[in-house]
Amino acid sequence: MSKVTDVILVNEQDEPIGVMEKMEAHRKAVLHRAFSIFVFNSKGEMLLQQRAQGKYHSGGLWTNTCCSHPAPGEHTLHAATRRLNEEMGFTTLLEKIFDFVYLAEFEHGLTEHEFDHVFIGMYEGKITPDPMEVKDYCYKSLDEIEATLQSHPQKYTAWFNIAFPKVRQWAAENLLKKVV
Repeated sequence: MSKVTDVILVNEQDEPIGVMEKMEAHRKAVLHRAFSIFVFNSKGEMLLQQRAQGKYHSGGLWTNTCCSHPAPGEHTLHAATRRLNEEMGFTTLLEKIFDFVYLAEFEHGLTEHEFDHVFIGMYEGKITPDPMEVKDYCYKSLDEIEATLQSHPQKYTAWFNIAFPKVRQWAAENLLKKVV
């Protein structure tokens, strides 16, 4: 498995401005490039993962199918495809649907300040997650996820709480076309 140790620092327009060691970027709250992948099945259910307890932050929380950072010099779509296979054990065609910037503070003095590229994909096959990255996974309907987010937002990662409403809106407008 290829671990990204350096992240791409960017400005608010996602233009690269440098490189920094990943944990240093998270300690200093420096804006850097990231991606989040949301995978759906043919029923329109979203594939969620529960992050492994040992993750450097947000361990044990539920989130989207996969997320990470591209390595310096790596195209974001290529990084997303690579990381999906490393974390969840499968690949599928990914499509970028939007991006957003967020800032969230975590335990141990870490901060996520990310320019997050959001990708979607469709998948029905076998899932073989890396247990060092993923504690559990499941498909849930968007209504189930929204209800749980409203009643127990602390069970989900900070970026998922931000991205989910945008993904849900996209799904309402576009997913039916992809499912049929």
